Amino acid sequence: MEIVVLGIMMIVVLVVLGILFSFVPVGLWITAYFSGVKIGIFTLVGMRFRRVAPSRIVNPLIKATKAGLNLNIDKLEAHYLAGGNVNSVVDALIAAQRAEIALEFERAAAIDLAGREVLSAVQVSVNPKVIETPKISAVAKDGIEVVARARVTVRANIERLVGGAGEETIIARVGEGIVTTVGSAASHKAVLENPDMISRTVLSKGLDAGTAFEILSIDIADVDVGRNIGAQLQTDQAEADKRIAQAKAEERRAMAVAKEQEMVAAVQEMRAKVVEAEAEIPKAMAQALREGKIGVMDYYNLQNINADTDMRKSISKMSKEDDSNRTGKK
Repeated sequence: MEIVVLGIMMIVVLVVLGILFSFVPVGLWITAYFSGVKIGIFTLVGMRFRRVAPSRIVNPLIKATKAGLNLNIDKLEAHYLAGGNVNSVVDALIAAQRAEIALEFERAAAIDLAGREVLSAVQVSVNPKVIETPKISAVAKDGIEVVARARVTVRANIERLVGGAGEETIIARVGEGIVTTVGSAASHKAVLENPDMISRTVLSKGLDAGTAFEILSIDIADVDVGRNIGAQLQTDQAEADKRIAQAKAEERRAMAVAKEQEMVAAVQEMRAKVVEAEAEIPKAMAQALREGKIGVMDYYNLQNINADTDMRKSISKMSKEDDSNRTGKK
């Protein structure tokens, strides 16, 4: 019975010790002590209560101490609680120290909290990177399109990483400079003969102002001749002028057709008046006979003249038909 009680007590003691050692990072404290980092065991326990993973603070601190950096554990913990990446900040500080770049912990922490990769920024500051722009189209004064692509060599500016513009701004400014330089060239041939003219002009504009980078060089990687924009614009203008002229001509034709229809209507109106006037002739003759102004013989003579006129017209039509028939047979 005593053996069972002793075994239960040993198990309880082991469980308690396991819980204690899991809450109190004794192993981490021992590692820090032998690494030369002076940190109290109660400080590590306090991190547990503050919901801070001690390893996320102690391991970077050990790394910094071995590299010769003197960092405050309270600042590291504060940066961790603010949502920063302590390990990345420490790596950046070590890399900056090795490259003899002046970088303080507060600056590195601010860069990290701003959302930028502080270690990558230090690496770019040591080893400049190349930003390649997309193909940029510009038109020279002679109307020929020039398509250029540039490679921009930049170096990170640690002092302007917080609040400075990124790579997109650099690409946009370089593209604007290329368009301006090509647009001011008298001919596309001048651009093709001296592509370095673009890089010199663009580089002299100070495009890295207000950005997180320092432009070291701008190299024109490729220059091609595109479309003849001037000729295309002239063609489009000529086509537009032709359509305007066609529209005006169609308008005049419509007006002429309308005028013709008006004249046809006027002719029909005049013919109606003539028929109306001719209809008055028998009435006038009857009135003249009643009033004795003309005699019966005068009336018959007029009828004979009309009949003779109709006969002559009929004979004339028959002659014209015979002549046309003879001509058709020949």
